[in-house]
Amino acid sequence: MAASNEIALELLPIIRIYKDGRIERLNADVDLPPSVDTATGVASKDVPIAAGVTARLYLPAVDAPSKLPVFVYYHGGGFCIGSTSSSIYHVFLNTIVSAASVIAVSVDYRLAPEHLIPAAYEDAWCALRWVASHAEGGPEPWLAKDRADFTRLFLAGDSAGANIAHNVAMRAAAEGLGVGGARVEGAVLLHPYFWGTKRLPCEVGRVDHPVIPPHTVDNMWPLITGGGDNDDPRLNPLAEGAPSLAGLGCRRVMVAVAEKDTLRDRGRAYFEALRKSGWGGEAQLWETQGEDHVFFLFKPGCNEVSLLVKRLVSFLKD
Repeated sequence: MAASNEIALELLPIIRIYKDGRIERLNADVDLPPSVDTATGVASKDVPIAAGVTARLYLPAVDAPSKLPVFVYYHGGGFCIGSTSSSIYHVFLNTIVSAASVIAVSVDYRLAPEHLIPAAYEDAWCALRWVASHAEGGPEPWLAKDRADFTRLFLAGDSAGANIAHNVAMRAAAEGLGVGGARVEGAVLLHPYFWGTKRLPCEVGRVDHPVIPPHTVDNMWPLITGGGDNDDPRLNPLAEGAPSLAGLGCRRVMVAVAEKDTLRDRGRAYFEALRKSGWGGEAQLWETQGEDHVFFLFKPGCNEVSLLVKRLVSFLKD
């Protein structure tokens, strides 16, 4: 019994792995079923996409006079935890869909360490291709081409999900969506999970007990890749030899960071590098003072969340 409780690896506050192979995910969030949200009137439903890949779709209460943008969202959780049914994501997306009048597609991808990278990236790409296929007519009525505007596809996510959104946008530029008329208009990277082997200022000597400590981030990528290096271009898009950000496959980007977040300086550096890369688009940076990693998921309705949502909605409507 004692041996079965020996810990092989613990990365707080995300995951604990025991020497006997058991995996304990430390997210204490509850799952919520799809529904019609009483506060916003937003309707949601779960749909299958491919083996191991599902999505929760969100539709605003009132149809707009014109076609609606499509907001493809990838949840965070270090590639290890989280799901589309998680209450924090369900509440957040109901808010965004109602405020911005978009159709949201929240993607459930396979999780590590059972499914090592690149599984999550492949699932995310599969989901985007499935969404884009509806530009020529597809099986999902909520994505009917007379309702959804596939020239205004947005990729978005928080933390690991923001990392996925970046990598999918790079792939969209390199390979194209291959579907008539579908185009990624913008990307929203909320507190993106980027890292590297060389420490940046906010990653050194922290004594303020951040939500995600540097030790956890150091050890996360090797876990979810089966031994990968923290300067892998998928994790560190500014690493030597990484593909140029000039090839990012969208016209506009919003990067959001938080003052107390261990990942803050990575998001800032990405924003600055993108602007200097020769990429011809428009980039925006939004920094929230006094808050930590993905605070907007845990403090719905607070003033700082409202300000971030307002900026995000403005970005989607521009």
